[in-house]
Amino acid sequence: MAEHKRPTIQVISAHSGDFVWRAGGALALYAERGCDARITCLSYGERGESQGLWKQAGMTLETAKSKRRAEAEAAAEALGAHITFLDLGDYPLRVDDAGLDRIVAEIRDAQPEILLTHVASDPYNRDHNAAHEATLLARQVSQAAGHDRSTPPIGAPQVIQFEPHQPEQCGFVPNLLLDITPVFDRKRKAMECMSAQSHLVEYYTDLGLRRGVQAVRNGGGESITQAEAYQRVFPVVGKVLL
Repeated sequence: MAEHKRPTIQVISAHSGDFVWRAGGALALYAERGCDARITCLSYGERGESQGLWKQAGMTLETAKSKRRAEAEAAAEALGAHITFLDLGDYPLRVDDAGLDRIVAEIRDAQPEILLTHVASDPYNRDHNAAHEATLLARQVSQAAGHDRSTPPIGAPQVIQFEPHQPEQCGFVPNLLLDITPVFDRKRKAMECMSAQSHLVEYYTDLGLRRGVQAVRNGGGESITQAEAYQRVFPVVGKVLL
């Protein structure tokens, strides 16, 4: 008898910290529900996302990568998620054909019901744009029956964009506010693992509080204090309007 597959949520993260700030609550929430929570980091963020590390004397690229990997692994463990690193480089992140094939392999292995990634257009960080485009293209290729006959194609997972750092500049219009109150302690623990970007911990704690207020305002329960904002790429299919 074939082993029953757990539902899977997969994050495609441009840098090794992005998944923590923007989707840590979703990962922890789904992990606690018994789902397979996976993270694919396209880069370590070693050049442009490691401000705290480059202030240290004698820092090298390989040391920055090693420290960022260790931070991200600890954060993933705190969230209950499995993490892999493709080490495609950052600032700029460029996904060539070989890199795309590796992302496709990750998606086909995961067989996710939900893919989370960056917005399509972030004028402040073009690495995020590259990750978004790579995710959509890899999803398309992963669906192709004729691609790599040794692995099964995927279905049609929803792609959900997580909130960028400056949403107003990125055309981000959330249509989903996810209640992460029950797991916020796990997200906070994961954020505190990211010492190279420790200045962001309070920022994303405060953002979660603001989104929590909005979640209650939009019909959520009064018990909600922390939420994450998301924007779907594809329509939701159902038999009722609500």
